Amino acid sequence: MMTSTLDTARCVEGLREQTAGFARAVAGRAPDTRVPTCPEWPLRTLVGHVGQEHRWAAELISKGRQLPVPDPRQADPGAPDGWDAWLSEGADELIRAVQETGADAEMHTFFGPRPTAFWLRRVLSDTCVHHYDATLATGAAFEITDDLAADVISENLDLLATPGFESARPTVAGLRGRGERIGFRPTPTSTEGWVITRTPEVLRWERGSADADVVVSGAVADLMLVFSHRVPPKDDRVTVTGDRELLDHWLAHTEL
Repeated sequence: MMTSTLDTARCVEGLREQTAGFARAVAGRAPDTRVPTCPEWPLRTLVGHVGQEHRWAAELISKGRQLPVPDPRQADPGAPDGWDAWLSEGADELIRAVQETGADAEMHTFFGPRPTAFWLRRVLSDTCVHHYDATLATGAAFEITDDLAADVISENLDLLATPGFESARPTVAGLRGRGERIGFRPTPTSTEGWVITRTPEVLRWERGSADADVVVSGAVADLMLVFSHRVPPKDDRVTVTGDRELLDHWLAHTEL
């Protein structure tokens, strides 16, 4: 079972924080601005995707059944001067759907029944990463609290370790190993790190700072960006010690 370190109230608050930050980053920007970390998308498509995903998850929760995944290129966020309100409305729709249905109510997901809060957490995680994409494209400042950044990493690891996930992302099968360990270690150490173990059967992970074959150290937000393939491990914001080839292999097989 996937469990969040954040309660529902904090996820709701976090979604509002990150959606508002995203909206500030794109405010007044040209719709055709290139998004370096989503190289096939102009800014308009990124904005459309975020608002579309919020509304899609809200509808899925309200109807209680799986819906086709929409095409971001078909999303219509409207004119740039209305993006702020459009994005806020989408986040509010999702929050309202979770509150009306109940965060603990059983809901359909790609992995079978899960609490409704699964979708809130999944969309929050995606919004945090796309907030960074927007700031990189527009030159705005990226801000995220340590607890949200940490849960993005944990939420992604939950997905990667879920039985059957490799049917949706076949490259994940390449993560099976012989006990190799990869560590993500926050500095300073006020936040627990993550230790990932590659076994022949399944990917395992735990919070902590146990020894690993390769360790990525840095601020929690920067670890999130490396983990999410937004910042390369050679970036000065993080330090890598140990088996870099193991880390490169991990990153090559984990893009969500």
